[in-house]
Amino acid sequence: MTLQEQIDKARTEIKTDGYSMSIGEWISIYESGEIDIHPEFQRFFRWSASQKTRLIESILLGIPIPQVFVAQRPDGVWDVVDGLQRLSTIYQLLGILKDNNGKLVPPLVLMSTKYLPGLEGKTWENEELENSLTVAQRLIIKRTKITVSIILRESNETSKYELFQRLNTGGSSLSPQEVRNSIAVMMDIEFYDWLRTLANNEHFKACTSLTDRAVDEQYDMDLVLRFVLFRTIEPDELKKVGDVNDFLTNKMIELLEKGSIDKKKEKDAFDNTFKLLHSRVGDECLRKYDNSKHKFTGGFLLSAFEAVALGVGYNFVAVDKSDTDLVAIISEIWSNRVFVANSGSGVRASSRIPSIIPLGRNMFSMLKPEAMPRANSKTTKVAASNAKKTPKKK
Repeated sequence: MTLQEQIDKARTEIKTDGYSMSIGEWISIYESGEIDIHPEFQRFFRWSASQKTRLIESILLGIPIPQVFVAQRPDGVWDVVDGLQRLSTIYQLLGILKDNNGKLVPPLVLMSTKYLPGLEGKTWENEELENSLTVAQRLIIKRTKITVSIILRESNETSKYELFQRLNTGGSSLSPQEVRNSIAVMMDIEFYDWLRTLANNEHFKACTSLTDRAVDEQYDMDLVLRFVLFRTIEPDELKKVGDVNDFLTNKMIELLEKGSIDKKKEKDAFDNTFKLLHSRVGDECLRKYDNSKHKFTGGFLLSAFEAVALGVGYNFVAVDKSDTDLVAIISEIWSNRVFVANSGSGVRASSRIPSIIPLGRNMFSMLKPEAMPRANSKTTKVAASNAKKTPKKK
């Protein structure tokens, strides 16, 4: 297929429309339930009062507002793909914005701005006239137009998720997992809630010991999703990873579209994996193991997560039944030439993942005792002794 044929085929999969609508019309379709702005997003994306006020200031000053992207559902309702904060700010100003439980959000109280300091304390409509926008000011807002770009329902089903990802990556302040969180909420809010429940597991939090900044950027959710998607994936599929963020996003969408995830089974694997690691190794299990000093050093490492956590996760039933020293196995992993060659800085995920994940699965396979390090070796005894002496971080 030539490039032009590829372009022509792809263009037929996405059908769009677009035109300008007054804010008054945007208000009308919200009140009639013809648009879904996904209030669930407010959990992890929230503009400050200052940001909201600047949008209203821009409208009053006649500064063009960026277009809003929506996807048309089979029932005709518009799903907001991009423009949540702009629309929710306008709806909150009018006092009509509802939260995820259908309750009205307190109306927006505006702040002073550089060009319009008189906005301080103003609301849409107030019995105390000095604290209210005037009729003329309200009409300026309602008559202002915002362009809408619509992905029509005839388009490929995944078009809106592809569009959301493209609009919110590259030069965006959102992390890749924050974008995936949004897509998960759009596709299946229960799946997002389930991932969050796993991320709140105390053993998982102890083993990963992530910084506050990493958690704020949803890295804990990133690791949970990696565990779910990579735990039992076939080795041949691992070789197709390429860009890991694209791979995670696409696999998540594919999984949700097929509805093929067994949440109970995956939760059982997740909970047992981190309980085993935390209780039998300790808080430092996902850090570098220094074989020369016989102890864990440094902070959390993704390569350790892929080899150790996913290795135990793949074999958690057998590991639970065995009394094999896990510290000894981790020690062996950190001296394994395949792991060493693929876990250093500068190694791409497309090379690291296909090498390290199968290695971890094999190392923790209790069905192959000949592949396991001997528990009576000097190295094993020292490693186990030092691990037990290492105090757990609070």
